[in-house]
Amino acid sequence: MSNRPKLLAVSLLVAVFVAGAVSGWAYQAWADSSASAQRRPRGERAVAYLTAELDLTGLQQDSVRAVFAHYRPAMDSIWATVHPRFDSVRALVRADVMRHLTPAQQSNYRELIAKMDERHRTQDSGRARTK
Repeated sequence: MSNRPKLLAVSLLVAVFVAGAVSGWAYQAWADSSASAQRRPRGERAVAYLTAELDLTGLQQDSVRAVFAHYRPAMDSIWATVHPRFDSVRALVRADVMRHLTPAQQSNYRELIAKMDERHRTQDSGRARTK
């Protein structure tokens, strides 16, 4: 009896294991980079985005970062006055969407909203710490 089928099976098993390990590592690296990008202050995310899209030099990145820092207080002030009105309209939109969903969909929609709200709270608290 030949050992070739056993060797082939073991080789296939090892290849699947290695492929799984590499895939898991790549996914974790992607998730870590995405999570760290979300934890960065909004201005830093914008600088990173513009750098990737426009190939900004280091000096340009510093200049753009300074522009965002300069206008941050004005933007925060405007958002502070608009945010409550935005929240009230968002509540109306959510209630109206809810009326068009089945009970099962409503349950899933509530969960989605909770996740989105938590993500926004986390981002908002990160911005508050970086001011």
